Amino acid sequence: MKIFAFGLVSLAAIACTGLAEAAPITKLERQQCQSDYKQYCGEYGLDSPALRTCMDKNGKHLSKGCVEALIDAGEVSHAEVERRKQSGH
Repeated sequence: MKIFAFGLVSLAAIACTGLAEAAPITKLERQQCQSDYKQYCGEYGLDSPALRTCMDKNGKHLSKGCVEALIDAGEVSHAEVERRKQSGH
């Protein structure tokens, strides 16, 4: 579980492709995104490029709580989330 907490920062990939370095994971991200990670991308190593790709592809399926936690942490902007909703991605 400890490794999971450090790797959750990879969830930021839903809108941060191209981000060179990931920000530290927040408590809210840990709480809100754990199930999403396990459901959609648990087979990928934490903080791996494959996980980033997987989370990006599954961004539209992430729970509202997870997305809000990522917005709160500055990992993705509200505008980007809305843009993706509008485009169906």
